[in-house]
Amino acid sequence: MKQRIITAIIAAAVFLPIVIVGGFPIILLAYLLASIALYELLRMRHLSLFSIPGLISLLVLWIFLLPEQYQDFLTDLGYTKVEFALLAVLLFLTYTVATKNKFTFDDVAFSIMATLYVGMGFLYFIETREAGLVYIFYSLFIIWATDSGAYFIGRAIGKRKLWPEISPNKTVEGFLGGIFCAVIVAILFILFSDMDASLLKLVLVTIVLSVFGQVGDLVESALKRHYNVKDSGTILPGHGGILDRFDSLLFVWPLVHFLQLL
Repeated sequence: MKQRIITAIIAAAVFLPIVIVGGFPIILLAYLLASIALYELLRMRHLSLFSIPGLISLLVLWIFLLPEQYQDFLTDLGYTKVEFALLAVLLFLTYTVATKNKFTFDDVAFSIMATLYVGMGFLYFIETREAGLVYIFYSLFIIWATDSGAYFIGRAIGKRKLWPEISPNKTVEGFLGGIFCAVIVAILFILFSDMDASLLKLVLVTIVLSVFGQVGDLVESALKRHYNVKDSGTILPGHGGILDRFDSLLFVWPLVHFLQLL
C-alpha cells in the first residue's frame, strides 16, 4: 500500500501540471502514454514493438493521435487517417506471407485492434482537454469516484459476484456503489463548476460513463486473464502498467464526446 501511495503521488505530480497547462505538452503526454500502452498490449501477445508489425502499429497510432490542427501534412499528401490505417492492413497481411505465417492473421487482427483501442482513447484525451480543463477533471473524478465507491462499498456490503470469470473480486453491490458515488461527484460539478450541461443530462451521462468505465476495467481484466498476465506492465510500481491505470478512461474519454456532453 505504501508503494502504491508513493507512486500515485509522484504520478499525480507529473500528470496534473501537464493536464492543467494543456496545449502541446498534453499532446506529447498522450503520445507517450499511448505508445507505452501499445507496447504493453503487444507484449501480452508476445509481439515486439520493435519489429516490423510493431513499428507499423506504432506509426499508425501516431498518425491516429494527430489532433486536427496538426493534420496539414496529411492533407498535403492527399491521404486521410483511414487510408493510412487501410494501408497498414495491407502491409500487415503482406507480412504474414513474408514470414510464412509466423506472423498470423490473428496477429494482424490483434495489432489493428490494439492500435484502435489505445489510439481512440488517447485521441479523445487530447480532444477532451482542448474542450476545457473542467471536462478533464470531470472525467478523472468520475472514474476515481467510481473506482473508490466500487472498492469500499464492495468490501463493506458486497456479496453477489459481478463477473467472477473475469474479475473475481468485483461485486454487484460495488458496481452499483461506484455509480452512486460518480453521480454524487457529478452533482458537485454542476454546483461548483461552469460545466455547460443541465443536471439531468449530466447525471444520465455520468451513469453511462460510470458503467462503461467499469466495463473498460473488465475489458482489460479479460485481456490479462486471456493472456495469463497479472499486470499490463511494471512502469508504475504498485499499480502495474499504463493500461492498468487508464483502462476505464480509454472508454470514458471517447464516450464524453459520443454522448455529446461537450
